[in-house]
Amino acid sequence: SLEPTTIYVPRRRFLLGQITFEGPCTNSGITLRIDGILVSPAYEKMGSAKYWMLFDKVEGVNITGGFLDGQGSSLWSCKGVAGQDCPVGATSLTFFGSKDVTIQNLTSINAKLYHIVILSSQNVVLQGVRIYAPEESPNTDGVHVEKSLNVRILNSGIKTGDDCVSIGPGTKDLWIQRVACGPGHGISIGSLGKEVNEEGVENVVVKSVVFTGTQNGLRIKSWGRPSKGYVKRSGFKQVVMNNVQNPILIDQNYCPNNEGCPGQHSGIQISNVTYTAIKGTSATRLPLSLTAVKHLHVKE
Repeated sequence: SLEPTTIYVPRRRFLLGQITFEGPCTNSGITLRIDGILVSPAYEKMGSAKYWMLFDKVEGVNITGGFLDGQGSSLWSCKGVAGQDCPVGATSLTFFGSKDVTIQNLTSINAKLYHIVILSSQNVVLQGVRIYAPEESPNTDGVHVEKSLNVRILNSGIKTGDDCVSIGPGTKDLWIQRVACGPGHGISIGSLGKEVNEEGVENVVVKSVVFTGTQNGLRIKSWGRPSKGYVKRSGFKQVVMNNVQNPILIDQNYCPNNEGCPGQHSGIQISNVTYTAIKGTSATRLPLSLTAVKHLHVKE
């Protein structure tokens, strides 16, 4: 049908296996209205699947309301035991190669891996989203944005075990406003510079955000190795830090396990990044940590 269409999930609990909504669609006005709870299978049943709910090459999709339960706790337990052979895990909700997407008033809990991923997409709005996972849960990023244009994350609350929002290469025109983050690892641009030929990050705005009890606040991190990537024309303003360990952190020597990059500095060029009206309290004596940065402006 070419007419706007609504897919309705009633107010009950439904077990939903791995599912792909594949476009392109003839209809550019599809609403997925969720009044109930969609529950992911246990990780043993999903095997090596990377996605639980995947929207691939769709246009004009609106997801509104409801709960997504990723049932991630058993996988986190597996990962917590040394020597266990555990899958990486599936992202709860992914949009790939899509445009004109709205996600509103959705609650995502206990993802196996990331909660929401926006990849190679454009014109995406997340509004009134709530994300929950325990502080100790591994790699449960709230929202990950990569290779995407004109994404907005508004009026949302994110409590998780990793980054509240992580921003990957090729992200341009990202606006984050009125978001409460914590616990978690903060809002992170990066990690960048894993590849030599990498797209840059440009025009990221973070405004009116509150961090509470997070490991980091505003972080930019890039691998200590050569890269043609960059971060430029971005700003962080009117941000409140409540007992944050590393309120402002720029790390250009990121090198997990010291493998493949010891002693090197990142080739990522960071320029014209502005910090304005950043207030609050640090949980450590080092509220500001910067390495190898040019054209950086910090205002009262």
